[in-house]
Amino acid sequence: MKLEKSIYKEYKSYPEKIIQFGEGNFLRAFVDWKIDKMNKEIGFNSGVVVVQPLDNGLVNKLNQQDGLYTLYLNGIKNGEVVTEHSIINCIARGVNTYTDYDEYLKIAENPELRFVISNTTEAGIAYNEEDKLEDRPQMSFPGKLAALLYHRYKTFNGDRSKGLIFIPCELIDKNGENLKAILLKLADQWKLEEDFKAWLHEANTFCNSLVDRIVPGYPKGKIQKICQELGYEDDLVVEGEQFHLWVIEGPAWVKDEFPAHKAGLNVLFVEDMTPYRIRKVRILNGVHTSMVPVAYLYGLNTVRESVEDPVVGKFVLEAVFQEIIPTLDLSMEELEKFAHDVLDRFRNPFIKHELMSIALNSMSKFETRVLPSLLEYKNRRGSLPKRLVFSLAALIAFYKGKRNNENIHLADDLEVLNQYKELWGDYDGSEDYLVYIVKTILSNEKIWKMNLNEVEGLTSAVTKYLIVIEKEGIKAAIEKVMI
Repeated sequence: MKLEKSIYKEYKSYPEKIIQFGEGNFLRAFVDWKIDKMNKEIGFNSGVVVVQPLDNGLVNKLNQQDGLYTLYLNGIKNGEVVTEHSIINCIARGVNTYTDYDEYLKIAENPELRFVISNTTEAGIAYNEEDKLEDRPQMSFPGKLAALLYHRYKTFNGDRSKGLIFIPCELIDKNGENLKAILLKLADQWKLEEDFKAWLHEANTFCNSLVDRIVPGYPKGKIQKICQELGYEDDLVVEGEQFHLWVIEGPAWVKDEFPAHKAGLNVLFVEDMTPYRIRKVRILNGVHTSMVPVAYLYGLNTVRESVEDPVVGKFVLEAVFQEIIPTLDLSMEELEKFAHDVLDRFRNPFIKHELMSIALNSMSKFETRVLPSLLEYKNRRGSLPKRLVFSLAALIAFYKGKRNNENIHLADDLEVLNQYKELWGDYDGSEDYLVYIVKTILSNEKIWKMNLNEVEGLTSAVTKYLIVIEKEGIKAAIEKVMI
């Protein structure tokens, strides 16, 4: 028995007020879950019409299941390990632009349409000069969207009340502003009337947004067991973690039209999302990156093992609360709550997050995620954050490519790997050569965008820790930094 509205007694249809570009796991476990809760709990009364932005996708399966699917949320909630599931009922239908372009354009003719939400990957918000208005469909997401908006503009004769609110979820900075800029560029390329460009400016609102939820996706390995427990077949089951955060930067009135807070959802409407983006990069991503070389060399393999280990877990905790949080400008209450949430997410027993999957391109990740905290700590406190400095030393040791007698499969830019291979290949066991390695790595301005040897005390501090790691091992070294 397949999941569809005939077997879901609580099924309800809603007016199509939201067009969603993308039908993948993330949007269904994040945005559509929110809309479902808003519909059920605060009477938001909004249905979603899903547009499949690529030729191959899931809209046929969505339509076969009447837009219904089961979402499992697994993780730590209020300090307890929780797994819960619900049927999501907010998607009205799916449309494939490649097989039914006319139906796609007809979406624009709906006067009740109000929101455009998208997640077409980071590469999705990109200008494609080959897109043409007469294409059916255009190749890029912005091309498809520009054609839809122009059709709406013509349908309603440029009525300024028929503009839309855009909340893209692609993981690029200023995603809404970038999308708007590409739409205007396409309007110029297609030689569309000046009033259409004015309508884009005046009638439409482009928000920037930041999304955060880990979504492992379709539970392929256990789907048979899940369907047996549910009592129905569902080809669109999706799993996500309990934590969720959506930061939306835009006019204050958007909050009134999209009142997610009234449903108890962690959706923040802000004038400037920069502090939240920095918070996520420095705390969540920064902890990941600073943890990897320390924990992996220590003998651990997963994020959960690392934060639950009595030694490495303490190292991580102190790095976050004593060295990263003091460099950020949001309220201490907000920062500490976010940090505790992050650590709970790392402890999630339902997600096996391998350290080596985070280790990809660790040098550039350290530069963007950890180095700003290190330098800002030095700027504010006048001293170096010893745990973050230790992590940098461990990173240099990690790129030796050895964990005891085991080879480490390093994955990074070829130039980075070649430099480390040459440096560690000539290592003669002396402390003087370790000094040379540190100075050489810290002077690589292509990685760091500066010569880190010029940061007072950093070269000697990194060298001191690297010597202990090399001579006494990571376990003895981490004990010294924890004193």
